[in-house]
Amino acid sequence: MNITQHPDSSTLMSYAAGSLTEALSAVVCGHIAMCPACAREVRTLEAVGGALMERLDPVPVQQQSPLVILRAAEADNFDRAMPDTVADTDVPVPLQRLVGARLDDIRWRRLGMGVWHVPLRLSRAGEGDLRLLRVAPGQAMPDHGHGGAELTLILRGSYRDVFGDYHRGDVADLDSEAEHRPIADPETGCICLIASEQRARFKSLFGRIVQPLSGL
Repeated sequence: MNITQHPDSSTLMSYAAGSLTEALSAVVCGHIAMCPACAREVRTLEAVGGALMERLDPVPVQQQSPLVILRAAEADNFDRAMPDTVADTDVPVPLQRLVGARLDDIRWRRLGMGVWHVPLRLSRAGEGDLRLLRVAPGQAMPDHGHGGAELTLILRGSYRDVFGDYHRGDVADLDSEAEHRPIADPETGCICLIASEQRARFKSLFGRIVQPLSGL
């Protein structure tokens, strides 16, 4: 697997500091399970942050959130070469508690012509939106912008847009200024994990009609 598209350094820094939203953190966690380079960068950033944290008084935690569980799964595997999946699975290990072990076992909900999705539950309201998206071969998503940050991790297949080509393990890290129209690979289609801070801004009438029903 040749990963060429990574989260911005500022995104990795925010992740290491624990300041990303739960939805965005899930995407980064999945990526670093597949990308040794970003895993090393996060480990370095966390070491620096850990040295600073030693000067602070500890604060008790009431209960574990899904984000804490994700980070724990990452920590359990950080000191050894971590495969992006284990036998008979095609989902990165830290994400399996959220989406299951196999993409083929997911029960998809139809969103539109050639598009399916599965919204994923977050532990707290206001932490953004996290969902799996499956796009049929050659299908284009409506042209849209973003109200805030959006991270997309490719789990199967690929897509292309004005910013480049994205394949398994790649992450599209887009801000509120970005506008694009992703088109799934004409042979394999695309399955991805998408996290966003706010709802997308669709340009087409169809996109605006579907949005209240889908939550995108």
